[in-house]
Amino acid sequence: MTVNRRWVLARRPTGEPAAADFRIEETPVPAPGEGGVLVRTLVLSIDPYMRGRMNATRSYAPAVEIGAPMVGTAVARVEVSRDPALAPGDLVLAQTGWQDYATAPARRLRKLDPADPPPSTALHVLGMPGHTAYAGLLEIGRPAPGETVVVAAAAGPVGSAVGQIARIKGARAVGIAGGAEKCAHVTGTLGFDACIDRRAPDFAARLAAACPDGIDVYFENVGGAVFDAVVPLLKPFARVPLCGLVSQYNETPPGPDRLAATMRTFLSNRITVRGFIVIDFAALEPAFLAEASVWVRDGRLRWREDVADGLEAAPRVLAGVLRGDNFGKALVRVAT
Repeated sequence: MTVNRRWVLARRPTGEPAAADFRIEETPVPAPGEGGVLVRTLVLSIDPYMRGRMNATRSYAPAVEIGAPMVGTAVARVEVSRDPALAPGDLVLAQTGWQDYATAPARRLRKLDPADPPPSTALHVLGMPGHTAYAGLLEIGRPAPGETVVVAAAAGPVGSAVGQIARIKGARAVGIAGGAEKCAHVTGTLGFDACIDRRAPDFAARLAAACPDGIDVYFENVGGAVFDAVVPLLKPFARVPLCGLVSQYNETPPGPDRLAATMRTFLSNRITVRGFIVIDFAALEPAFLAEASVWVRDGRLRWREDVADGLEAAPRVLAGVLRGDNFGKALVRVAT
């Protein structure tokens, strides 16, 4: 335990992140300060937001500096502790970044119970993606029983939770996903009422047929052509929780300007659109964990993981997530 491997940002990407945008380094393993711990990264979460953190633009969080480790959340194991609240061997949720080892104040870590569902669920269905789905749908979307909820990227960690929670709350769930296999999973395993393949040549017509009475809530994760197909189907007073626009993250320059026509539609139909970041609803995390843990245990909230092995896989996995290649929550298994 003397060498720490870490991926740092080598340059700011143009378009899709490339291998040359990252550099792997070896540094000494850090030592924790008073009240801190040293953790070993076990499973690293790879998420679309990481692409935005690679840009030197104004955003809700600071950009990763050139030469600094890429950001990321992981399930980690405590190796050294200088706080009595945590002991070596404890599993925690930690902001490790893309590296083998990290230090952090013990008070900032969430201790995980090995008796609960697999610890990796703290990175998706019982973690940030699940919390995002719960807060965005229930606080902004507010679906009523019988209403139609449509969610893009329905086979991903946020979208899959959105549709399942909508069903739990009595709404009708229609998913949008890339490919027949993902759509079969969304309806067959996750229990959505319908799923439309965004790659189908008649995608817009299929979506309209699946939503004959229109769309009451659209949970936006993707943007682009999917959004274009959804907008004409939004009912008066529809609600749109705006969570992500992953189809646009690699665009250089930005795509076509749809703003004027979209704003007219929103005005005439009195549609509510609210962009949000999960930290806006940090106070809801205890309620989310309490409810979602029950749903996971009784099988009403299911998940799927897409796991790559080795820290060296992280850049490749991020590029795949931005293309929609992952089937379920994208994770990198760094150690056991």
